[in-house]
Amino acid sequence: MAKTLTDIAGSSAWFRGGVVAYSNDLKASLLMVPPSLLELHGAVSEPVARAMAEGALEAAGADAAVAVTGVAGPGGGTADKPVGTVWFAWARRGVATRSRRERFAGDRDAVRRATVARALKGLVVDE
Repeated sequence: MAKTLTDIAGSSAWFRGGVVAYSNDLKASLLMVPPSLLELHGAVSEPVARAMAEGALEAAGADAAVAVTGVAGPGGGTADKPVGTVWFAWARRGVATRSRRERFAGDRDAVRRATVARALKGLVVDE
C-alpha cells in the first residue's frame, strides 16, 4: 500500500508513513493492539483491524489511517477464515472507525493487489 501511495509524485507532502506489523507482538507494541483482542479474536478479525487503524492514527499523528489484516495464501486459511479473507479498517480523527470484511479470489499476488485497491478506495469513499 505504501508503495502505491508513494508512486504519486509529491506524496511526501501528505503521506507520513506505514507500518508492516506482520507478527502479533508488533501489532501490540507498534500499533497498541491489546493482546487480549489478538488472543480472543485472532489477528484476522474486525476488532484487531479496528485497533490497528486507530493505533496507526495515533502513532503517526495522522488525520487518517487504514489497516488491513488477512490471509493471502496459499496456506494459512481455516474454515472460518479461508484464504482470501481480509479485514479492513479506516480511522479518521473525529469520525467513527469503519470496518469491512472482504473475500478475494486468486493467488497470493491477486489477493494482495485487490487488498491494496480496496483499502485505498475506502480512504476516499465513505460507505
